[in-house]
Amino acid sequence: MEQRHLGRTGLRVSRIGLGTLTWGRDTDEHDAADQLKAFWDAGGTLVDTADVYGGGEAERLLGRLLDNLVPRQDLVVATKAGSVPDPYRRFDGSRGHLLAALDASLRRLGTDYVDLWQIHAFDPVTPLDETLQALDLAVSSGRVRYAGVSNFSGWQLAKAATWQLAAPGLRTRLACTQMEYSLLQRGVEREVLPAALDLGVGLLPSSPLGRGVLTGKYRTGTPSGSRGASEQLAPFVEPYLDEAAGRIVDAVATAADGLATTPLQVALAWVRDRPGVVAPVVGARNAQQLTEALSVEALSLPDEICQALDDVSAPVHRYPDQDWSTL
Repeated sequence: MEQRHLGRTGLRVSRIGLGTLTWGRDTDEHDAADQLKAFWDAGGTLVDTADVYGGGEAERLLGRLLDNLVPRQDLVVATKAGSVPDPYRRFDGSRGHLLAALDASLRRLGTDYVDLWQIHAFDPVTPLDETLQALDLAVSSGRVRYAGVSNFSGWQLAKAATWQLAAPGLRTRLACTQMEYSLLQRGVEREVLPAALDLGVGLLPSSPLGRGVLTGKYRTGTPSGSRGASEQLAPFVEPYLDEAAGRIVDAVATAADGLATTPLQVALAWVRDRPGVVAPVVGARNAQQLTEALSVEALSLPDEICQALDDVSAPVHRYPDQDWSTL
């Protein structure tokens, strides 16, 4: 699998990442092992998790598989901290919480460092410089090799990345931002992606298959066993089952028919090769699903297909976006 630099850093990662959102909850250890082995065999390196996935079970499960199944040094292990199970405060970006969360993640993962550590979301009640100092302390202590953020808006990302760049050698450069990005969700193109491109921050798209909708499996209803049929995850899928999304899914399916491939591969290839994208993070129920996603490595979409998909999924961007002079 092709390797790409993560932002303006020396770290290289596979251009498809393996997500572990369901590990320890819907994905048991056997299926997780099959996925990790298939991913590694295909040349994949970036494995993405978080301290809250499965209440910590995703990290524990991954930790048991490290070395026992796949050599630790062959993987780029990425985790996140900052989300908290508190209905009154969803995110805690305080230095104390973040560093304690990192230590807990390292224990669950059974390793003394993570390759990439990301702030899971912006905390509006903690000073941003305090949050970012936790990244600096984690890197300087050797517990973290590279740092990034997740779910930051455009101005939040620009402020954070600029702050870190203001003291080179003292503050660690932000390597990446992880954001939802797909043909069904192109909101990052408004301000986040331009900021990331300008500041040398790589983009790791989450939900690159539109929460599973872009695979086309919901075109004739909600299949049993799918996320959309799950009581817990149905609200997550439902926003992408409207008429506008249906038109985009139909276009993806038409493109797939013309290329003799699958809608999954078309949708994944489109986002993988967008400007600024480093590695879409793909989650799968089993190794068979993951193997289909990994087979996208051989696919590059023709320019005319990309343009057609761009047109059918184009978001409405009005003033004061970057090119407003003709309005």
